[in-house]
Amino acid sequence: MAPYLIIIVLVVLFLASAIRILNEYEKGVIFRLGRVLQSKGPGLILLIPVIDKMVKVSLRILAQDVPTQDVITRDNVSVKVNAVIYLRVIEPVKAIIEVEDYMFATSQLAQTTLRSVCGAIELDELLTNRAKINDQIQSILDEHTDPWGIKVTNVEVKYIDLPQEMQRAMARQAEAERDRRSKVINAEGEYQAANKLSEAAQIIHQNPEALQLRYLQTMREMTYESSTSTLIPIPIDLFKNLSK
Repeated sequence: MAPYLIIIVLVVLFLASAIRILNEYEKGVIFRLGRVLQSKGPGLILLIPVIDKMVKVSLRILAQDVPTQDVITRDNVSVKVNAVIYLRVIEPVKAIIEVEDYMFATSQLAQTTLRSVCGAIELDELLTNRAKINDQIQSILDEHTDPWGIKVTNVEVKYIDLPQEMQRAMARQAEAERDRRSKVINAEGEYQAANKLSEAAQIIHQNPEALQLRYLQTMREMTYESSTSTLIPIPIDLFKNLSK
């Protein structure tokens, strides 16, 4: 029985080292005696024990955080910027043999690209044209990672940390801008009111009866404000005689 038991154990060990199962989102890069053959999967993969070696590669989109970078913008403002990049492996064989660690290499490339792109623009553009900056960084990263079989699908600048003195200066600028808009709106309101009063004066001059109607309307409004007031209407024509 002992020889059969040994044979069974050897068969089990052989199958355990020869059979690999890959998920739907995985590919396996096969090396035979150190030379790459091809990528296989997903599903059941058969390997030759000792001779074959397989490296798993995920084909899903991976999110990688870019650490905060100290950047000096073109107008000499020191800011801290961080971002996140989304990438996926398009060609598993290249991702394994062209670069030692494609995740680390992409992270280092993203850090240097983030500093160079943000350092070439002014602070106002960095704050207002974030979508343009994202596209520019993505284009540069995608161009450099293409030989590695990596596709950078998206780049997002997450946070821009400004110095305290710059934040206070921008707050004062925003407050001054709000005051300016408020004064402009008030001036436009006064201008429009003056125009309407001028038009009303011309109408009353052409139709004197309108002044009498306005007089009665004013008296009616005064009665709404105080119920204890006593009003005695006086014809306006009486004042014309007094002025002569």
